Amino acid sequence: MNVCDICGIPLDANYFDNASIQPAPVNVGDEVELARYQLHPQYCGRLLCFAQYAEPQEETTRKIVQTPGYEWAVLCNNQPRDPYLPSNLILNPWGENNLSIHLRLEEGCAVRFVVRKVSSSPEIELAKVGGRLQGRYWYNKIYGGLPNRL
Repeated sequence: MNVCDICGIPLDANYFDNASIQPAPVNVGDEVELARYQLHPQYCGRLLCFAQYAEPQEETTRKIVQTPGYEWAVLCNNQPRDPYLPSNLILNPWGENNLSIHLRLEEGCAVRFVVRKVSSSPEIELAKVGGRLQGRYWYNKIYGGLPNRL
């Protein structure tokens, strides 16, 4: 199997790109799933990028870089992925050049991007939230043989 000399990803790896914009969570403890990708059994992958979007209920000219009262998280099989542990920071704003990441995704992993409301009176009440996940996936040759057609 031919792999990239720099990142080690097989040259025939496929891409995934999932995104949505949805109403923000209303009640404390509510969670909104913004993007999700389920790797097929015997496939592993790498998360290359994520993006965040936050639209306040009230018009504002200031740029939102923090969302106190809301928590963003990248999860793999419902476990937070270090170093992207739950945070209220807007690390990768939607529509801007995002820094690429190379976060390994285990075989068959369900990678999710979620936002939760964690305070009943956040500093900025959000109307809409959005998220995007981009990455690559490939057949894990440890299982032997060739990949099945998807």
